[in-house]
Amino acid sequence: MSETLTLSAETRERAGKGASRAQRREGRVPAVIYGNKQEPISIHVEEKTLNKLLHTGHFFNSVVLIDGLGGSIRTLPKDVQFHPVTDRPLHVDFLRIGEHSKVHVNVPVVFTDEAASPGIKRGGVLNIVAHELELVVDAAEIPGEISVSLKGLDVGDTIHIGNIVLPKGAEAATTDADFTIATIVAPSALKSVEGEAEAGEATPEA
Repeated sequence: MSETLTLSAETRERAGKGASRAQRREGRVPAVIYGNKQEPISIHVEEKTLNKLLHTGHFFNSVVLIDGLGGSIRTLPKDVQFHPVTDRPLHVDFLRIGEHSKVHVNVPVVFTDEAASPGIKRGGVLNIVAHELELVVDAAEIPGEISVSLKGLDVGDTIHIGNIVLPKGAEAATTDADFTIATIVAPSALKSVEGEAEAGEATPEA
């Protein structure tokens, strides 16, 4: 399960571009908490701490508890705007959620058992179409990753979302069971050898 992250915040007394620029000069990042049928709250957070969370690699599929506002507010990060040149975070949107709210999250896909794939052993290449899956899950049960086994798969085989066993309580956001996650394709050298062999079989005897 994805870990819960914590971030301290302070409310923003002033809004507007001028106030936001001043906060960024002080090492703070403007943000907003919205949703769950409550009024939005304008806040700012420490840029250094925010960057640490962003670099965990699972910021967007983790529950973030916002502290310092008279109690903890359970949120899910929805968007971060970055400076086009410096890549510094400029603004963050947090969606307020309940402990067991149903949420949409993108969860990374991890492929295992490559050694048990006949296609990979023959020199086939794993062509990953979807590095993440959008799931609908309980906010308290967000998986850290989705494991997909390549055991028994050969060149030409395709992994569809309908083939994957999702964690209990999780559902795929897409209703298309044939949505492709990955395929095992032949490398050009193998394609060339197989193509020559097929051409030879098709050539009539003299």
